[in-house]
Amino acid sequence: MCLGIPMQIKQIDGFTARCEAKGVERDVSLFMLQHEPLDTGDFVIVHVGYAIQKVTPEDAATAWEIYDEMLARENGGHA
Repeated sequence: MCLGIPMQIKQIDGFTARCEAKGVERDVSLFMLQHEPLDTGDFVIVHVGYAIQKVTPEDAATAWEIYDEMLARENGGHA
């Protein structure tokens, strides 16, 4: 199963952004969203190193709630 991970943009340099989620930082390509206005603090869905969609903070939080629940079930109730 492949998931898009919600991450928050911390820094932008051209078509590359430093993004963070749950304390983990990654460099992410913004190339696929080059026509979308993006700024630090925005949330994006990241899939295989590419930001593929801009989302609201609420949507990002909801996605993480679902992912945490899935992980807790997979780990016998401990996320």
